[in-house]
Amino acid sequence: MNTPRTAVRFSVLGPVRAWHEGLELDLGSPQQRAVLAALLLRRGQAVTLAELVDAVWGVEPPKAAASVLRTYVSRLRKALEPGRGAADPPRTIVSVGDGYRARVPEETLDLTVFERRIADAAHASAAGDESAAARLLHEALDQWRGIALAGLPGPLAESERSRLAEKRLTLLEKRLDLDIQLGRHGEVVGELMSLTGEHPLREELCRLLMVALYRSGRQAEALAVYSRARAVLVAELGVEPGPSVQDVHARILASDVSLAPAASPGSPPPGRTDPPAAAAPGTPAGGVEGTVRRPAARPVPRLAQLPADLPAFTGRVTELERALSLLPLDGNMPAPLTISAIGGMAGVGKTILAVHLAHRVADRFPDGQLCVNLRGFDPAGAVMHPQEAIRMLLDALGVPPQRLPAGLEAQTALYRSMLAERRMLILLDNARDSEQVRPLLPGSSGSLVIVTSRNQLTGLVAGEGAHPLTLDKLTAAEAYEFLARRLGAERLAVEPAAVEEIVARCAALPLALAVVAARAAAHPDFPLSALAGELRDAHDSLDAFAGDDITTDVRTVFSTSYEALSPPAARLFRLLGLHTGTDLSAPAAAALAGLAPREIRGPLVELTRAHLLTEHFPGRYTLHDLLRVYAAERVRAEETPRERDLAVHRLLSWYLHTADATYPQITPNRRRIPLPTPPDSCPPLSFTTHDEALDWCETERANLVGAVHQAAASGYPGIAWRLPAVLWGFFYLRSHLGEWLDVTRTGLNAARAALDRRGEAQALTDTAAALRTLGRYDEAVDHLRQAMTVCREIGDRAGRQRVLTNLGDVCLQAGRLDKAVEYTRRSLVLIRGLGVVWGEGIVLSNLGDAYQRLGRFDEAVRCLEEALVILRDNGNRWVEGVTLDVLGTVHHRLGAHERAVKYYVQALATHRDLGNRWGEGHTLGHLGDVQLAVGAVKVASDTWRQALAIFAEFNHPDAAKIEDKLRFLQCVWR
Repeated sequence: MNTPRTAVRFSVLGPVRAWHEGLELDLGSPQQRAVLAALLLRRGQAVTLAELVDAVWGVEPPKAAASVLRTYVSRLRKALEPGRGAADPPRTIVSVGDGYRARVPEETLDLTVFERRIADAAHASAAGDESAAARLLHEALDQWRGIALAGLPGPLAESERSRLAEKRLTLLEKRLDLDIQLGRHGEVVGELMSLTGEHPLREELCRLLMVALYRSGRQAEALAVYSRARAVLVAELGVEPGPSVQDVHARILASDVSLAPAASPGSPPPGRTDPPAAAAPGTPAGGVEGTVRRPAARPVPRLAQLPADLPAFTGRVTELERALSLLPLDGNMPAPLTISAIGGMAGVGKTILAVHLAHRVADRFPDGQLCVNLRGFDPAGAVMHPQEAIRMLLDALGVPPQRLPAGLEAQTALYRSMLAERRMLILLDNARDSEQVRPLLPGSSGSLVIVTSRNQLTGLVAGEGAHPLTLDKLTAAEAYEFLARRLGAERLAVEPAAVEEIVARCAALPLALAVVAARAAAHPDFPLSALAGELRDAHDSLDAFAGDDITTDVRTVFSTSYEALSPPAARLFRLLGLHTGTDLSAPAAAALAGLAPREIRGPLVELTRAHLLTEHFPGRYTLHDLLRVYAAERVRAEETPRERDLAVHRLLSWYLHTADATYPQITPNRRRIPLPTPPDSCPPLSFTTHDEALDWCETERANLVGAVHQAAASGYPGIAWRLPAVLWGFFYLRSHLGEWLDVTRTGLNAARAALDRRGEAQALTDTAAALRTLGRYDEAVDHLRQAMTVCREIGDRAGRQRVLTNLGDVCLQAGRLDKAVEYTRRSLVLIRGLGVVWGEGIVLSNLGDAYQRLGRFDEAVRCLEEALVILRDNGNRWVEGVTLDVLGTVHHRLGAHERAVKYYVQALATHRDLGNRWGEGHTLGHLGDVQLAVGAVKVASDTWRQALAIFAEFNHPDAAKIEDKLRFLQCVWR
């Protein structure tokens, strides 16, 4: 179309405006401008009168909406066609059937120009001309004059405003990315700082600002941007930054040259500094150990077999204090035989602690120290037999070989006889089990025995009264001090983020930290960020923790514990590498291994005693992060792909069917989601009470969320969408809304990828439920309309009815009451045709709520009382509680306060029986309103405070409403 010389120019990328021959036209009221916007956005297509009414007023149009619209169109024609005579035909807005169409040349609308520039930029980028693409994006974004459709009322303007704002922001990110690529990083830093302040959850803006700052030589500020963004994401959404942001963060820490702009010759990369000078040898170690005390007059004992204490020993304050508290160190009388059994996983520092402890107390045992490595888990040698250990000890005590009696029993008797009058310290390192240690214990008081083992020496604890001391990984502060002692605090202070990552990737395991520290000490010119990068690149293996010999190679050290296991325990250990959750229950472990619950106890006990698994709570187990990596290596090496898939399927099926077993207790009598038959080898749990079912879901929450993601990633889409479907009641009752939305979206994506249309319809409905509870009503409606389309395509009448019910509920919560009534009545017709009496009670309850909000109280009471009969007949106490609450509200609005209180009290009892805390909070809020209305101010205040406590517990937005009511009371009664 050729543009007439006098064509009107239009702008919607900002306030809706129009110009003719350089003069701005008066477009009238906001509603009139909304009509013009609706026509312009259709790009020459006809818009019906009904669509215009909905665009301008939504669900509550005025009675004369059609007449008002015609008036608006008439005024717009006059405004847009100055000089047109009354008899002239309209040129801009023409009538088409029951509606209108705007005839506007494309180049006169700023939105069209904006979209053309975007398309041209895409072509230029595809051709490799990034400079032209950036220029075109600048031109496209120059079309904007503020917020699109600013100041316009109505649903259309609201939705289009959001869509266009998102489009603009996406294009802005692309333009900024191109500017940075073209070397304009310094020019965009200020703009990016402003944008990240406006959109703190926008990860792409964060990534671009980090790159721009880094390329501008501002590495510390780039890292600070990451820290702030991560803190916001964790606090607001409970999630970590995405892969792209984490990747840039890691590359900045590593001073990745591919991230930096071209540097001048001889200039160091951004973020690199010269390494600090190494600490002078012999620097005295601080920390908890202090100085070894020796009595001045006492000669050095003849027997002094303790290994040298570690100069850089640090941490373990609590463990040392506990061990020292066992010993009466006043020197006035001989101590009784004391055994301290130090246990823990491989690499946790048992021997180092035992040696340090022995040196701390050695002066209290004047007859000397004995030390034997029992080789219980030695990668280079066989386990030492007790008789061999006895011979070594007797040799140290001066017994010549020819005097050694034959047999272990006689040798043990001689050994104990020689220690009977002595006070000695005996270190038995790396014991395999209690039987290996027992013959080596003195038979009289006065000595101290320290035993280390990777196994729990429960036999010594039970039979000999040993004091167990189990070591865990280091705390973050201890791990930092561990590295500082070896590398110097100055070097760590230069790269704190790298140090934090090293500690995290070593999982605070002393052996792993020692391996990394040794590599860093051997290369003082290496930045710690580079070493952190090596650990990051090897995140799914233990390659980065390979030591110079077998005693410091983490994989080899782990393997000695693994190879000592029985076949059932070894199989369970490696299968644990397939579990992605935070911890594991005994029944879940049984499902993973395909064993009966009674058969899993033995392997679990064996793994726990070997410190390859930690029982952090009775019946619940965790795996150290590096042991998890090792288990994953073993399962890939020793189990076939089919066996791995079967194990994952058993575990995920167990989670699904056990979660389904909670459904009748949490949401009694609700429609069940059809499930496939579970494998025979992993029977699900059963539940007899509401609280028991809720508690199981809460305990397993992190694992259930992880199971949804693992199912989607492992090729089990049916589990991925069914698991959120059976857990909706739990997520709702416990207010885990972010996780609810996350798992429903994951299930939806899995169903769509598998072309599972029924799964897609269910997941769309579940996602809409989560969005509705979050107050994101437009998104909920969009998902429900998609679900309706799918249900029609697959001929699912019951699904259509459920979608209609949910549409009515969303409109009800959003205040679109006429639409709520329309959808709910249509749902009622469908459900009666299907004969689903149980669901009819829910629909009637929703319809009654819509009527009461409209002030149609007689209709509301009829629907609600009919609903109450059906709900009680079918045992639907959840909706019964909601219905009683609505009946209370009806009578409150009618002024029948006593009846209102009666219904609210019944609703409260029902909510509390079910554990519906949200329902309880809402009803308490309503009950307080009635109490205030009858003048019971103090009672109302107390009731509202109960409601506030519940809403605050769940961070519910209605807490603000209750706070406002309480503030009002304070103002009135001051």
